[in-house]
Amino acid sequence: MLFTVESDVLMSSIGTGYDLGLFFSPDGRLFQAEYAYKAVENASTCIGIKCKDGVILALDSVVTSKLLKPKANKRIATVDRHVGLAATGFIPDGQHLVNRAREEAMNWRDNYRSPILGDTLADRLGNYVQVFTCYSSVRPFGVMSFLSTYDKQGPHLYMIEPNGVYWGYNGAAAGKGRQVARNELEKLDFKNISMKDAVKEAAKILYTTRDEETNKQHEIEMTWVGAETNGMHVPVPDDLLAEAEAYAQRSIEGEDEVEDVSMQ
Repeated sequence: MLFTVESDVLMSSIGTGYDLGLFFSPDGRLFQAEYAYKAVENASTCIGIKCKDGVILALDSVVTSKLLKPKANKRIATVDRHVGLAATGFIPDGQHLVNRAREEAMNWRDNYRSPILGDTLADRLGNYVQVFTCYSSVRPFGVMSFLSTYDKQGPHLYMIEPNGVYWGYNGAAAGKGRQVARNELEKLDFKNISMKDAVKEAAKILYTTRDEETNKQHEIEMTWVGAETNGMHVPVPDDLLAEAEAYAQRSIEGEDEVEDVSMQ
């Protein structure tokens, strides 16, 4: 009996035998859900910033091939005119959630003749994602989803986790550089920052999370929704994005010079 108990504890701690389906291990863990979080941890860095007059979504992806057409492979989608969704993790899962969100928004308009509220859509998507942690015939979604909305209640930012939990945020981050990004987000004054200033700060944060030791090419994708866009979720204009990236580059180089001087 003692051997059996010790074996169960060992198996539950490493997942052996308990990660073949969606059921609890003896210590109450769902390993399939934990693996979904691991998929997100190794994905592109994605951040969201809620401003005083809107919401910014930004994602920094690695260009895996020179054959790819620049800015053609979008990871941030428009769900409804006032709603955007960014997903980092397993790309097909993100595309599936975008389609599901669009169905929810469309059904709401058909039934109630009005745009869906942000908290309602976040709740529906969260419930949908949670269902995929309940049955062994499916697997959890390997994505972290960022939902940006601007409605009669104002701007809203939600992050939906792979287990279906969703929270409202002022600033949120996921992916490889999540910890560095969160530290930088905590420095922002969300109540007073404008959308244009938040675009620059988002670019700076993404530049900060990049690994300088690798020479891989990166591409920033950024969208916004709010007063600046008349409530429409649209991509940040190319000229403004270029200006934000130049600002980020100058800021990073300036900080490096200050560090070099202080070390001397």
